[in-house]
Amino acid sequence: MSFVLVVNLEIKPSDVDRFMAMAIENAKASRETEPGCRQFDVLVDPNDKTKVMFYEVYADEAAFQAHQQTAHFKSYFDKALGYLASRGRTFYSRIAP
Repeated sequence: MSFVLVVNLEIKPSDVDRFMAMAIENAKASRETEPGCRQFDVLVDPNDKTKVMFYEVYADEAAFQAHQQTAHFKSYFDKALGYLASRGRTFYSRIAP
């Protein structure tokens, strides 16, 4: 069973470009450097570029906790919060495939 996180974000309109650059960099670093990160997608509403979703899959909850301790995540998170109008997180356990 994998550990899955879905993050729904609303970005302040004036900060969309800055936020997206950071989000893409963080997702790429997560996929490429974290052995427990199985997937990290950054999705954007095609009708509203301020609405963003992260779909993250980790080997287990420990891998997700390790993700939150990485330098790239901490750097992203410290800056990203200032660009957000709202943030919601939902956790799942992947049971298939």
